Amino acid sequence: MTAVSSITPLILTYNEEPNLRRCLERLRWAGEVVIIDSGSTDATAQIAAEFSNVRLLVRPFDDHTSQWNYGVDAVQSLWVLSLDADYVLGAGFEDEIIRSTESTTHDAFFASFRYLIGGRPLRACLYPPRAVLFRKDHCRYRKDGHTQLLHVPGASGTLVSKIDHDDRKPLSRWFASQDKYAALEADKLLSLPPDELHLQDRIRRAILPGPWLVFIYTLLVRGTLLDGWRGWFYAFQRMVAEIMLSLRLLERRILSSDKASS
Repeated sequence: MTAVSSITPLILTYNEEPNLRRCLERLRWAGEVVIIDSGSTDATAQIAAEFSNVRLLVRPFDDHTSQWNYGVDAVQSLWVLSLDADYVLGAGFEDEIIRSTESTTHDAFFASFRYLIGGRPLRACLYPPRAVLFRKDHCRYRKDGHTQLLHVPGASGTLVSKIDHDDRKPLSRWFASQDKYAALEADKLLSLPPDELHLQDRIRRAILPGPWLVFIYTLLVRGTLLDGWRGWFYAFQRMVAEIMLSLRLLERRILSSDKASS
């Protein structure tokens, strides 16, 4: 088995017409790309069909963890490269992951990201590194609030090459997705004892400080103020996400208080 054929990119999609073609253009090196689609109603399937190395499977969406694990099971190679449809691999990325998977004892590799607004990169972002390359036979996804985490039982490494996060879907789509994420994240924060929460999550659970702190941190500490209007857009976006989470937490507190008093 060649190094290239031992790695299969895996992508989840739902109405990713604005992003998918740019993602797939940088995956032409792969022998096969597996897409798990949730029943897109736009041109996602037609765009996937333009690429001869793409195998598209349709699965009704229930949650991200189940969707990712279904995709992992569908991959036939040893290594999985898990990507969102708005990820675009940087120059030399495929060469590095091929080298990294040769004679390694690692179970997974983490990648960091450049965050793009309107196709132009910001100097910094809050998007954390993610385990994108992993052994199918060792790793599995688990639920973690609004998202999922990859359980890596063994050692992990870090890739030098970065991935561009370049989402060009309408802002209305972002609002709809963020509302769902906020509800799931609120459930997670309220389900855990306070002493099991990280400092960041304790601040978010306190409701009031979170939105303001994330806005100041993004704009001033991370320096997106220097990115002009794109930096302001990103800082406001992160603040709005925290406001939506605070509203969900307040909603649950109010409902709990009403039940207690009835």
